[in-house]
Amino acid sequence: MIPLFLITINVNAQEIDAYTKAKGEIIEMYGTFPTWFDAYPEYALSGAWENFKQISGAGSAIPPKYRELMQLAVASQIPCVYCVYYHKVAAKMFGATDEEINEAVAQAAQTRQWSMITQGSEISLEAYKKEVGAVMKYMAEKAKK
Repeated sequence: MIPLFLITINVNAQEIDAYTKAKGEIIEMYGTFPTWFDAYPEYALSGAWENFKQISGAGSAIPPKYRELMQLAVASQIPCVYCVYYHKVAAKMFGATDEEINEAVAQAAQTRQWSMITQGSEISLEAYKKEVGAVMKYMAEKAKK
């Protein structure tokens, strides 16, 4: 029984150290510890923070402005007023214009609209894939001319 108790204490200590490290990095990045991070379970924050850094960090293939526009587009369709606000402000910080912001939201709305049409009509996915293949082939050939 004692070895199990020691393992539990050791795991808890590691979780606290990981949380403290993640919290410090978040404060360094944002200049504060935002409430949305404070609302996250302490034992899981370090994992969520690592995931965030990996997806949004220097290794990302998508430039920050476009990442924020994509996230704004998704946020507007969920909808999440918190996410819309954050990603709109962040997109502007990374150089997005009002026109780009409005278009990102409109593009997302259009995707959602056609998604609802195709799903609501229960169009066969296999038939749809074949049709899209033919459409893309036609468009590629047309673009060459």
